Order: sequence, then C-alpha cells, then structure tokens
Amino acid sequence: MATRTVKVPRNYEMIAWLWMRYLGILIIPLVAIHVTIKDVLVGVHQIDLQYVKSIWDSIGWRIFDLTFLVLVLTHGMNGLRQVLIDFIHGESARRVMTWILLLIWLAVLIWGAWAIVSGVRIM
Repeated sequence: MATRTVKVPRNYEMIAWLWMRYLGILIIPLVAIHVTIKDVLVGVHQIDLQYVKSIWDSIGWRIFDLTFLVLVLTHGMNGLRQVLIDFIHGESARRVMTWILLLIWLAVLIWGAWAIVSGVRIM
C-alpha cells in the first residue's frame, strides 16, 4: 500500500492555525485555575476593588493575569479573524480587516497590560 504525502505550506495561515491549537492547550489550565479560585474559593460576590488590590500586591498574580490576558486575547482575536475570513471574500477587504483587528488587539493588550503592570492605583 502506497502512503500519501501532503506538503503543508508554512505560511501565515498555517502558523495562525497551529498557534490557535497551542494557545488553546495553554489556556485550559489557566482557565481552570482562574475559575477555581475566583468563582469557587473566593466567590464572585466577594470580588471588589479591595480584593483586586490585594491580589495585585503579589507579582505572581500580576504575571498570571498578564499571561491570561495575552493568551486569551490572542486566541480570541485570531478566532474572530478566522470567522470574519469566512464572510469577507475580497482579498483587499480581508487585508484591511486583519489590520483593523491587529490594531484593536494591540490597543486592548496595551491597555490591559498597563492596568495589570502598573496596578492602576486602586483606592
């Protein structure tokens, strides 16, 4: 029996497809930790600005939240890009949409990272 080999191109779309899978695997334990601590142990009704201030006093929680932000935001924006590619058929429109999503991703990432890293002087 002959085996069939397929040459997979190493282009942007292939790399984006692979990263979606890798990020998904990395996000699963982060979500499990987040949900367990915030929803089960602490309880969503107990989370207020004072709680956020107290956990952000720890560099470990800032690193966790920053990692969570980067992975989830990147995964979500790439997923949105994939969905929009199905609906946008012109190549130039796809390129414009990709650049717009990149700028939105960058703006939200900078804004969120600034809030986490600087600790946004709460209270």
